[in-house]
Amino acid sequence: MRILIVEDEVHLAEALTQILKKHHYSVDAVHDGRAGLDYARSGIYDLLLLDIMMPELDGISVLKELRKDGISTPVIMLTAKGEITDMVTGLDYGADDYIAKPFSSEELLARIRAALRRKGEVIPDDALKFGDIELNTVNPKLTVNGKEMKLNLKETELLELLILRKQAVTSKEQIIEKLWGFDSEAEHNNVEVYISFLRKKLAFLSSGVRISTIRGVGYVLEGSP
Repeated sequence: MRILIVEDEVHLAEALTQILKKHHYSVDAVHDGRAGLDYARSGIYDLLLLDIMMPELDGISVLKELRKDGISTPVIMLTAKGEITDMVTGLDYGADDYIAKPFSSEELLARIRAALRRKGEVIPDDALKFGDIELNTVNPKLTVNGKEMKLNLKETELLELLILRKQAVTSKEQIIEKLWGFDSEAEHNNVEVYISFLRKKLAFLSSGVRISTIRGVGYVLEGSP
């Protein structure tokens, strides 16, 4: 899951980034509303943490523009304690939730999970299953019928994405945006390398699951889910 933090308090944004990464979210952070709107319009994020009071463009204006553009990404507004009017306005313009500063990391994580559940996303726990494979995302490893193999971070993120896509075809562009970020310099051959690594590991473990190439479109995970 990739989360965008739009927060002008740099130290808070950095702290939130570390908390979310510790809990296995991919995170980008920007510090003004205009940049937040540009990033959010990319469509690669599963959730936005959006501060209300920001330079360039305030959070309510960012939210209004996103909803006007038809972008339905879940949004949790970050508000100063007592900004009741802003909270109500945010909800009226399509925010999914709000949380008042200061807040605990436990409360924030719970609200994120709730917002993603309402969107209908699968919220990964420590293990994801597809066919005869089991992917542990905390202690990255791939298990097939009791046989285990370690995975590196990008292999884990890529296999997790393919599992969560539920047999939908995933393009190289989508993989790059989700794993490296839309402004990265990663190229198609980066994706091909990690697809190759995963295919070799699945074959070594004698899995019935395979990563198929749909020529000119992308990749899909096949086998009995």
